[in-house]
Amino acid sequence: MSRRSLPLSAARRAFTLIELLLVLVILAVLAAVVVPNLIGRGEKAKVTATIADIQALKGAVKAFETDTGRLPNEQAGLAELVIRPADVAEWHGPYVDKLNTDKWGTAYQYKLVTGTEQGNLPFDIISAGKDMQFGTEDDLDIYSDGNGK
Repeated sequence: MSRRSLPLSAARRAFTLIELLLVLVILAVLAAVVVPNLIGRGEKAKVTATIADIQALKGAVKAFETDTGRLPNEQAGLAELVIRPADVAEWHGPYVDKLNTDKWGTAYQYKLVTGTEQGNLPFDIISAGKDMQFGTEDDLDIYSDGNGK
């Protein structure tokens, strides 16, 4: 049976190679436009969430200072926000439920800063950032002011 003898509906049961290639080209163009926009969003969300965590920790440190009259010391660090220090009489904590890690799984670093300029905090809360290493140039660390240094 030749193709000419088939009814028109029977002859059009399959897609032609050109139709399939056209669909593939359209899908490739769409993927080239959409995928780059979606890739960077996960990292941006992690940075935003980490900055929010640091802001919450800053508030907890300030509340600790108001209640106790001092900042957490560097040796105990942020743990003093959760566990009452032995040398503190007035402590209305815990100031945070638990000490979370940043969004890449690294513990936040707490440092007292000496010689700060007027208006700056006397401490830093730092996330190691994407590369999960403090002080590297590969990726900017996220400091308590929300900026990289």
